[in-house]
Amino acid sequence: MKNSLLILLAVLLPLSAMAETMEEKGLQIAQEADRRDSGWGDQQSSLKMILRNRHGQESIREMHNRSLEVEGDGDKTLIVFDRPRDVKGTAFLSFTHATRPDDQWLYLPALKRVKRISSSNKSGPFMGSEFAYEDISSQEVAKYKYKFLRDDKLEGRDVFVVEQYPQYKNSGYTRIISWIARDIYRPLKVEFYDRKNSLLKTLTYHEYKQYLNKYWRPARMEMTNHQTGKSTTLIWKSYKFNNGFTARDFDRNSLKRAR
Repeated sequence: MKNSLLILLAVLLPLSAMAETMEEKGLQIAQEADRRDSGWGDQQSSLKMILRNRHGQESIREMHNRSLEVEGDGDKTLIVFDRPRDVKGTAFLSFTHATRPDDQWLYLPALKRVKRISSSNKSGPFMGSEFAYEDISSQEVAKYKYKFLRDDKLEGRDVFVVEQYPQYKNSGYTRIISWIARDIYRPLKVEFYDRKNSLLKTLTYHEYKQYLNKYWRPARMEMTNHQTGKSTTLIWKSYKFNNGFTARDFDRNSLKRAR
């Protein structure tokens, strides 16, 4: 009997050693979220950006954007400002990459020139908002390491809580914690911790709607900066897919001809 027990333990121990780690589970959740949001091709939408200072005073900017999914690499995104007049025609172009620094450019119509965003400035604010340039990039799986923290509930919904660690240079964050809805594998809340590991910002997603019977997009995003008291709201409208965009619609010349 003793020998039989030893044999059983010898068989079972390797299985327990192969049990999923918290890092592996965190990566699997990120990969599944990415898989569910792959294959949309291209999209466009319009959006309103509401900037609030710590006293609650608001300023509003309106813009439109388009994105192109790139197989084997990150997405390409073009954002063009429509209002108010002082920013009209300003255009931002981003090529996200999984394992190397993103390429980003800003066209300033008053100067009639294209300015490249330095890879060391990705933590800087995007057009005065509480979104950093690195927040505007598509969130490629390979840009982070992951750790599953726990199962939880957020506003009555079952969520995974996953910690992410940026693997690219010059990030403004030491870690990011995401509350990911179990039913749609999309984020509901994200906390950003600064280089001193203090809570910097919280982003929440609201009013998700499904498109093409598969892809979930929010109608509203709220970013709050806990250290400055400022906040930014993004309101998304008129999502449209299958527009026939090509890489030419996202080259550097597209910044100057963007309307």
